[in-house]
Amino acid sequence: MRGVIWLVLLFAGAVVAALTLGDNSGLVSFYYGSSRLDVSLNLFLIGAVVLAFAMVLLIQTLDSLITLPTRAKAWRTLKRERAMHAALRESMIEHFAGRFNRAHKAAQRALAIQAGTDELAGDRELRILALLLAARSLHRVQDRTRRDQLLRQALKAERRTPPSRAVDEGTRLLGAEWALDDGDAPRAASLLAELAPGVARRTQALRLKLRTALLSRHPAEALATARLLAKHQAFSPEAAQGLLRSLAIQLIDEAHDVDQLRRAYAALDDADRQDAFVVARAARRAVALDAADDARRWLRPLWDRLRELTAEQRVQVALALTAAADGIGVDWIPSLEAAQLTYPHEAAVQVAVGATFAARGLMGKARRPLELAAADRVLDAGARRRAWRLLAAMAREAGDEPRAQQCEQAAAAVD
Repeated sequence: MRGVIWLVLLFAGAVVAALTLGDNSGLVSFYYGSSRLDVSLNLFLIGAVVLAFAMVLLIQTLDSLITLPTRAKAWRTLKRERAMHAALRESMIEHFAGRFNRAHKAAQRALAIQAGTDELAGDRELRILALLLAARSLHRVQDRTRRDQLLRQALKAERRTPPSRAVDEGTRLLGAEWALDDGDAPRAASLLAELAPGVARRTQALRLKLRTALLSRHPAEALATARLLAKHQAFSPEAAQGLLRSLAIQLIDEAHDVDQLRRAYAALDDADRQDAFVVARAARRAVALDAADDARRWLRPLWDRLRELTAEQRVQVALALTAAADGIGVDWIPSLEAAQLTYPHEAAVQVAVGATFAARGLMGKARRPLELAAADRVLDAGARRRAWRLLAAMAREAGDEPRAQQCEQAAAAVD
């Protein structure tokens, strides 16, 4: 089809030339001194066109000859650049395939090509990528010395001529990750501190910050970071709840006096203070530090809404209240009586009710819930032991020494 079109155009050009040049009687005269040269207008036009084409061809030929060295140098540079990119691709492929020594050698080959090519020496971004690939491969084979050397070279290259922000951020994030793998929390914290505020809020940066805080044993910072990660949906809801709970409990356990415990509890989020496991742990810690009033104040909101808690959560709240029963106020009595009637088959609730009644001197009301709790073998051993001892104390107070001894023996037998 294309040949047919060209043939049609050729015939059209021939027709136009015949119509234009066939009946042209014009002359072109050239004078030089006393000489004169006359040529037809058609011959002059044809000669002018041929001369123009010849001049263009000559100029192109001369330009090709003059620029030949430059084009040859550009071709060699392009060839070396392609070789460098090929080495980088090979390094990535080998790295993903788990052949880390080969990946390191390929990355070093790319660096060698760049170092031997003046035109590529200014590409800092390409150099840093090759350095990071080589360093990452060395990290996988536990060659920390050479890995750190390459990382320092990458950071030094950034400081000389800043590359794109993504490479800068990636270098520091990778360095922090490797420092954490080595257990070097201060080094990781130093690299993360160099990140811009916007980068520091990214999920990967927050994950590294969380690992740094955990490794440094800073539960307050770890808890705040974990909250941000949970807000960014970096974990499943179940994993987020478990992580936040464990960090909140760790923060509470590190309190060594009442003031520290109160500050730690105040630093908790509202959601943490609604977690029965966290509040129960804080209450037990407060009792251990002779601050039972604080323990009961923290437990009261949860005790007042026992219906909204699961059975496992009720167990935690009830056992914590059992530990904080001494000194309980009379304002608790109505809610305790309601809980006793609502959960007659939950031993943890019964032992809490019995222990608080006993602490108020209501021995008659305390006996039945304590007997139910003491007979439940599933109940926590410490709570059962306390129930038996309270029963022994009540029996001894009533003058029933044999019954008191039986209860003491039962308490000693609990394991």
